[in-house]
Amino acid sequence: MASALVMCLVALAVVLATWMLTAAMHRLVWRPYAVARAFRRQGIRGPPYRFYVGNNEESKALRVATADDVLDLRSHDIIPRVLPQYKAWMASYGKVFLSWAGHTPALWVGDHEMVKQILANKAGVYRKPDPGPSILALMGRGLVFADGEQWTRHRRVVHPAFTMDKIKMMAKTMAECADEVVGTWEARAAAADGGGVARVENIGQEFVELTADVISHTAFGSRYREGKEVFLAQRELQYMVFSSMNNAGIPFPGLDYLPNKTNVRRWQLTKKVRGTLMAIIRDRQAAAKDARGYGDDLLGLMLEANAPTGTGGQRAAMSMDEIIDECKTFFFAGHETTAHLLTWAVFLLGTHPEWQRKLREEVLRECGGTAMPLSGDSVKKLKLTTMVLYETLRLYGAVIMLARRAGADGELGGLKIPKGTMMMIPLAMMHRDEDVWGADAGEFNPERFRDGVGRAAKHPSAMLAFSAGPRSCIGQDFAMLEAKATLATILRRFEFEVAPEYVHAPADFLTLQPKCGLPILLKLLDH
Repeated sequence: MASALVMCLVALAVVLATWMLTAAMHRLVWRPYAVARAFRRQGIRGPPYRFYVGNNEESKALRVATADDVLDLRSHDIIPRVLPQYKAWMASYGKVFLSWAGHTPALWVGDHEMVKQILANKAGVYRKPDPGPSILALMGRGLVFADGEQWTRHRRVVHPAFTMDKIKMMAKTMAECADEVVGTWEARAAAADGGGVARVENIGQEFVELTADVISHTAFGSRYREGKEVFLAQRELQYMVFSSMNNAGIPFPGLDYLPNKTNVRRWQLTKKVRGTLMAIIRDRQAAAKDARGYGDDLLGLMLEANAPTGTGGQRAAMSMDEIIDECKTFFFAGHETTAHLLTWAVFLLGTHPEWQRKLREEVLRECGGTAMPLSGDSVKKLKLTTMVLYETLRLYGAVIMLARRAGADGELGGLKIPKGTMMMIPLAMMHRDEDVWGADAGEFNPERFRDGVGRAAKHPSAMLAFSAGPRSCIGQDFAMLEAKATLATILRRFEFEVAPEYVHAPADFLTLQPKCGLPILLKLLDH
């Protein structure tokens, strides 16, 4: 009897091991080679698949090889630094090619018409990939990562907070926050020896703190100090995410869930962010019950749109967890991307003084001198400033690449795409495509946006800094108004240049940033 039981267990173990081995072979060997062969038949090639690791090691080696490269101040050719693998593979295989992220096929799509089809798809075929627990701890599953019916519900609730009439009302707060920071630079310049010049060691860091102040005030109103606590926790989470991505070697499932030092700290920060946001939200809900209302900031507008309606007590569209995720999303996205837009805009204006003069003249003409308060209406008239900001986004957009995953077998540009294929959209490369942007695609030329974004290039959807289609960034008007208000505040008081020791080495730390910071010299204007 005992021997029979042992034989049964052995037989079961053999069957289970055989099944697991067969499944592993299918996933790691047979399917990758079948997918690569299917794409080759359609004329799509790429670097060969390597068992389990795919092209991860090649990609990492290419990034390491260019990590210490430094560019000339007038050069905007950041591709060898931030996307060296794409540059190398595109040279061999064309704008559309296949690579491997581990055993997952990754179709790099550098064709504008194909990208338009991906981003405009409303059937849910091309979905956001699962970002993993580390990025979800940072940003939550808000509008950026939500899909399907969840995304539709979230968009309906969040949209009222980001209409232009609501955003223009926040311009005064944006300008006041900028005034506070610029005021400290003024005091520093006035006290400096040698002609009223203030040195800012890393203006990017100051913009990060400024935009965090702006989003804290415009999102959380009187509870903005607690909003800054969220900012500090998210900042630490961002460094953790980048570090884990940068040091990743051979992929191994489950590492994000082990109770090691990094994961334990991530869990602590996630709990802190959740607790802080929940306290703010509960306070607003209590205020609404007392007839004080939800407030007119971003959080209040979102909560008002989410409130149960009707005599039947219809359920709110979003749960508490979903509201917290949206707060994480617009807090991180609302300050991080705008801070880097301002950083790179100051870099470009500091190295192109002729454009700095044009913008200052426009600001003084439309907004008046420092005695005149900035308003949403006056800032909205800054056409040249808008052109410069769009050109900044084209050359130094915060996000250098978008990713989508095929949720079902489909067709794209005549190609058959198998389910599970990652679609990689190299924004930084596409924004430098001479076939679309012209022979000067690698140069700083804001004039290309004189007739608007849709006419700046040969393809109407060539500008992808805010994505495109139904999932384009809901906060783009907020970001642009904040950037224009901040630049206008600076231009009315200073002329500036990049410090001589600046090292031009853009790097991808989840967002595109100067690797060694951006030191700036600010000279007070005579009024």
